[in-house]
Amino acid sequence: MQLICWLIGVYMFVVLVRIVLSWFPVSYGSPMVPVSRALAAVTDPILDPLRRAIPPVRLGAAAMDLSPLILILGLSILRSIIC
Repeated sequence: MQLICWLIGVYMFVVLVRIVLSWFPVSYGSPMVPVSRALAAVTDPILDPLRRAIPPVRLGAAAMDLSPLILILGLSILRSIIC
């Protein structure tokens, strides 16, 4: 049970890192490209269905993707139930 709680915490951290890195553009050839791709490979299988279900919030000309925040909230609730 402790391992599951730890894995949920690690996954929440990975999602948070992906959120922060999404604020900074990664140019081709940058050493951050493999990191960005790895984070996307780990988080996209869960975030993609959430993105299809939850439309982005429009903020004028920009849009904000709420799916990572919803995922973190869901994982926090799951973690509090399990742990």
